[in-house]
Amino acid sequence: MFKPTSNKVQFPELEEAVLTLWDEIGAFAASINQRPASNTFYFYDGPPFATGLPHYGHLLASTIKDVVPRYQTMLGKRVERRFGWDCHGLPVEFEVEKDLGLKGKADIVEYGVDRFNEKCRSIVLRYAGEWRQTIRRMGRWVDMDNDYKTMDPEFMETIWWVFKELYQKGLIYESKKIVPYSPRLGTPLSNFEVNLGYQDVQDPAVTLRFKLTGEEANFLAWTTTPWTLPSNLGLTVHPDHDYVMVETAGERLVLAQALLSANLPKEAEYKVLWTKKGRELEGMEYEPLFPYFAGLAAEGCFRVFLGQYVTLDTGTGIVHTAPSFGEDDFLTGQKYKLPLVFPMDDNGHFNEEAKEYAGLFFKDADKEILKDLKHRGRIFKHETLTHAYPFCWRSGVPLMYRTIGSWFLDVEKIKDQMLTHNQEIHWKPEHIKDGRMGKWLEGARAWAISRNRYWGNPIPVWVCPACGQRHCVGSKAELEELCGSKVEDLHSHFIDPLTIPCPACKEPMRRTPEVLDCWFESGSMPYGQQHYPFENKAAFESLFPADFISEGIDQTRGWFYTLLVLSSALFDKPAFKNCIVSGMLLAEDGKKMSKSLKNYPDPKVMLDTYGADVVRLYMLNSGAIKAEELRFSETGLKETLRNTFIPLWNVLSFFTTYAAVDQYEGRFLEDASGLKNPLDRWIYSSLHHLITEVRAGMDDFDLNRSVAPFVGFIDLLTNWYVRRSRRRFWKSEDDQDKAQAYDTLYTVLHELSRVIAPFVPFLAENLYQVLRQENEPLSVHLCDFPVPKAQVVNRELEEEMAIILKAVNLGRALRAKHQLKIRQPLAKLTIVTQNQSLRGVLGQMQHLITEELNVKEVEIAGNEEALVHLSAKPNLKLLGPKLGKKLGLFREEVAKLSTTQIVAIQGGQRLTLDLGGEPFELGIEELFLERSERPGIFSVNEGDLTVALDSQLTPELIAEGLAREFVNKVQQTRKELDLNVTDRINITYSGTQELQQALALHADYLTQETLANQVTPLPSPAPGMTEWDLNGSPCFLGVERV
Repeated sequence: MFKPTSNKVQFPELEEAVLTLWDEIGAFAASINQRPASNTFYFYDGPPFATGLPHYGHLLASTIKDVVPRYQTMLGKRVERRFGWDCHGLPVEFEVEKDLGLKGKADIVEYGVDRFNEKCRSIVLRYAGEWRQTIRRMGRWVDMDNDYKTMDPEFMETIWWVFKELYQKGLIYESKKIVPYSPRLGTPLSNFEVNLGYQDVQDPAVTLRFKLTGEEANFLAWTTTPWTLPSNLGLTVHPDHDYVMVETAGERLVLAQALLSANLPKEAEYKVLWTKKGRELEGMEYEPLFPYFAGLAAEGCFRVFLGQYVTLDTGTGIVHTAPSFGEDDFLTGQKYKLPLVFPMDDNGHFNEEAKEYAGLFFKDADKEILKDLKHRGRIFKHETLTHAYPFCWRSGVPLMYRTIGSWFLDVEKIKDQMLTHNQEIHWKPEHIKDGRMGKWLEGARAWAISRNRYWGNPIPVWVCPACGQRHCVGSKAELEELCGSKVEDLHSHFIDPLTIPCPACKEPMRRTPEVLDCWFESGSMPYGQQHYPFENKAAFESLFPADFISEGIDQTRGWFYTLLVLSSALFDKPAFKNCIVSGMLLAEDGKKMSKSLKNYPDPKVMLDTYGADVVRLYMLNSGAIKAEELRFSETGLKETLRNTFIPLWNVLSFFTTYAAVDQYEGRFLEDASGLKNPLDRWIYSSLHHLITEVRAGMDDFDLNRSVAPFVGFIDLLTNWYVRRSRRRFWKSEDDQDKAQAYDTLYTVLHELSRVIAPFVPFLAENLYQVLRQENEPLSVHLCDFPVPKAQVVNRELEEEMAIILKAVNLGRALRAKHQLKIRQPLAKLTIVTQNQSLRGVLGQMQHLITEELNVKEVEIAGNEEALVHLSAKPNLKLLGPKLGKKLGLFREEVAKLSTTQIVAIQGGQRLTLDLGGEPFELGIEELFLERSERPGIFSVNEGDLTVALDSQLTPELIAEGLAREFVNKVQQTRKELDLNVTDRINITYSGTQELQQALALHADYLTQETLANQVTPLPSPAPGMTEWDLNGSPCFLGVERV
């Protein structure tokens, strides 16, 4: 027997109770242990940093990572979920620098690398407690006790194995290249880290004069990076473009012929002195802009070079070239064997080599450099350019592209493998495969995997300073054997003192000072978390690749990418089989969520106010689940609560309230064969259709395709099935119809609790615990996912009910538009359709429409004659050329058409007109139809269905409307008094004579609906009565329990 469930619900409180229940019964562990190890679904959890608090992006990712494993568990799979932490790298180091007041690498060295690293270790899990609390509160089941950490010795050792494997395959090398470099952090960054920090900025766009040696003429070259000009060593032109020397305004200038008009003033007159191909300019010399490296002219600098990369899109067709900055410049420098000059320190400040700018940060030097060049007459044109410029994603300072020695993974060698493996992955949404991910892979380049930092996994290569011999170490045991010392910790401050005798010259080899990019570690987590290949070798290999991963769309250039790079290089396989890519969550104003702007609601407050399930469903039922942006808003949470959660909970409350009254004990439907009421057959069919849809979506990893149907089903259950079935539960007699209504609603709610369990686990658990029978599992999450019964699915009935609902929704819209209260009965609803089969369906179930729309009669018609006045006018554009002078006759004949004739033409018939003795075949294409509603008729059309309401009210209809309004106010008062549904009452009221007459006329209806023993009118209001407005007239009402 069921206990009544209150409809006054606080979902956050219910969720806390569910968390306690799960703890008490060990639900998470039980959900894993009850499934066999032979039927495993394997999932990788990407490691976040715990140096910051979880935000909405993490909540979205956690929700997806919870939904899929819960579903797979309910399919009978064993799904172990192990949480992990990203412990190394710039995020941690930068936090420690701020804590200690350090401002770069020099400060760290002075502080002590060993102390700095230990400080990093101490703060790595600074917010782990908050993470654990949030993950738990979101209802996510994941093992946070047996978590992996990238700083653990076992994980770090696996990384050494990965590095050595790639090193031995010739995929890792050390080189000096142009790399994106953070001057604040003093280290290179990877290309995908660069993509995290672009900002729109305004930079100078400057055209400069470079004086030809021994000639009174200037090359014109363009740049947006004035800070690189002190390092200029050349000018580059395209070998095949045409270049001209022109004389204008008293000076001679050399630039690309195609860009003359873009660079010279509009009214400028000029004379072309010569035209040459770019290759003819090669080797021409010019005077350095600055004296700092003028002596390098003897080494081939300050000349014109050739480069295919020079374009005619912007600038002058001549490119300022500084080989230490920019990849094209670097390659040109290599081609012409130019030296590398870098008049800055590692923190991006000019040094004494460029003494006039010494101490200035490189971007801050633009202004001073341009001021100097303007003074010397070197600036030809100075403009401002707005463009996207890369900033350090961690420190927020501008990046520079500079030459630096670094370790690289040669991604281009395995690009074809990666592209092949990308095609083997099932991406959701599908466009990611060949779109964002595929295009990124096509452009993949060498990955700079080293960082000139301290808190990270040390690159395990020892180098001999005497002969250059190198040795790559792949395990802790190998290092111990080579150095003869016990090794407990693999961080740099523990192993850097260790030397290895050089096998060639016996000198002590020392470790190269760099550490690995933390993305290298997260990309190795499939192996690192298992301590592969040192442990769990067979287990790992049997479960690789993983069945599923998920993160945000930014990880196509981050974690998804590094996983694919390393798995392709190591095993020639993708690292994962299925991937759900989520979109970015923005603030409601469309901007990035910002703590400083305070433009988003606090996640904790939202969880405490609305509950985790509401937050989950709001995100799941949005474009964010399809890699689209979502503007997160509290309004969206309120709508989700109001439209889905409260209605479903009210259905549960309704069911348990009447089940308790009737001592109903719960019986499951086995099939639909015995169901007499079409509403029961329909909702039972819709349930199993829903199960089929949700399974299909989830099996395809398409969460949106799974969520939208069950949200729609809840709406149908609450706003149609229960609304139209209420009286079947209210009636006192226990007949077959009432019993079948109970069995149907019980079965649907019980099955629905299992359908929604992966998505809204708290709500599902609360439903299940109310409906659970003694012999069933202790939690809905220990149940199997429902299996659809094909034999109960009646698509024809579902389609018929959809037609009824369409008509009802049109009728509701009409009432709302014309302010016709639903409690005011109307005489007639007319439904017009020329579709004969639709008319049949509507006729069979018109009683549902009558009850729902509160009309006395429903008429099903084949045309609109009774509802509207139809008239026709000629289609002049079409008929003018055809009829000529007879157009006037045509107008007269069309004006005579009756409504019946117009309806016939509208239905496709053709009519013959007599135009002065000549017949004319008239069809719908020759006419424009105009429709005007008849007085008192309101109509609306959608597709092949027109619905019309007769709004004219008779005194009888007005009286019944008053009675219904009165009953509504009594029922509201019963709720406010918290009366049981079986409590009988006495009613006293004071109102108009019109109200008294209406209530007397509908006395039986009033007493039956309200369970009133007595209804007593009073001449004037008594103390304690509540005042109500009944259709514009005051009414005072008193209700007391008998």
